[in-house]
Amino acid sequence: MKQLLCCILFFCAGITAQAQAQFTFCAVKGPSGVALVQLFENPPIVAGYKIKVDSVADAGQMTARLISGEIKAGILPPNIAAKIAAASGGKNANSRLQIAAVTGNGMLSLLSSDPKVKTLKDLKGKTVTAAGQGAVPEYVFRKILIANNLMPGRDVQLEFTLAYPEIAQSLIAGRIKTALLPEPFASMARAGSKDVHTVDNIQSEWQKVSGQEDYPLTVLVVNAEFARQNPAAVKALLERVKASIEWTNTNPAAAGALAEKHGLGVKASVASSSIPYSNFVYMSGIAAKPALEALFAVLLDFEPASIGGKLPAPDFYYQ
Repeated sequence: MKQLLCCILFFCAGITAQAQAQFTFCAVKGPSGVALVQLFENPPIVAGYKIKVDSVADAGQMTARLISGEIKAGILPPNIAAKIAAASGGKNANSRLQIAAVTGNGMLSLLSSDPKVKTLKDLKGKTVTAAGQGAVPEYVFRKILIANNLMPGRDVQLEFTLAYPEIAQSLIAGRIKTALLPEPFASMARAGSKDVHTVDNIQSEWQKVSGQEDYPLTVLVVNAEFARQNPAAVKALLERVKASIEWTNTNPAAAGALAEKHGLGVKASVASSSIPYSNFVYMSGIAAKPALEALFAVLLDFEPASIGGKLPAPDFYYQ
């Protein structure tokens, strides 16, 4: 009888431990976090797991928490995900990451208040203000300029002296004439001045030079070892992420309100107005591999260190 009681207690303890198992999914405050706002409102529920949804201020904080193993899934720029994977060399279980999905594609706009700048060709002799030096937007834009016979630093000057909000305000105030901006700052600039107009279409230009329909800007990564051991939990998380992105795209006003409610760093009105231009998508890592590798190839040409010096291995893509 005593032995039977011990077995029952051990079994019950096991159930309790499983019920309390927790892992954290993390988003970055700002535009990419807006697409995931339903997870903040209603965190995913998976039998045997408690999924905590959190946010960080920037990709640097996200990187540190992923490498330490503190969080098991999060959102990163694709080049940073590749760089972490290259650095881990497949040896450190905490830092070995896989791309499970693309959550956002290109949402860059080339904007100008200069009436003479109507196409990319008109940029010759001009200065373009951008932010995110050394990140995906810079290298995408450089590739597009070169394909249009405009050499950065010679034909077009690129200036990286301001942060995104300052660029938008400076464009509205007329302190700068031409800028490369992501959402929601591009929408803010267009709304703030009737003189600010879009110059060509960056996503269409990328399609011409890369052969890919678009370029990924944000990816959802998972801890590879955790994903291997907990496929049901990861599957449930991905399903909720996909549902949140689809809901956000079709309910911009409600999504904007939730983004402000959960402190994702964007005012409701700004988030709502920018969602239609934000190019939030859901694509599995495997399905997005061609688009990701096209982007990585460009980064490898311009700055190999930005992706760890080589293309990621095939097992970088979660399936």
